[in-house]
Amino acid sequence: MNVTVLLFASVADRAGTRRVELPHRQGDTVGDIRDRLVERFPQLAASVPTLLYAIDEEYARATDVVPAGATLALIPPVSGG
Repeated sequence: MNVTVLLFASVADRAGTRRVELPHRQGDTVGDIRDRLVERFPQLAASVPTLLYAIDEEYARATDVVPAGATLALIPPVSGG
């Protein structure tokens, strides 16, 4: 089973895509999946310190476990007014 990773704003721009499917491994945390994504898209590494995360539309921490089949969103800080 996979995890769907949604990328927003500058993170999507850097990766050149808004959606990525990654294989799920038992016990995967948000941080594990994020790190595999950064391996695939090294240009995302600079964004890691400021990212927010959501699992199935609920905010999450890097240490939270991601269930198989879930959707993980990587959300950079957004400014505007």
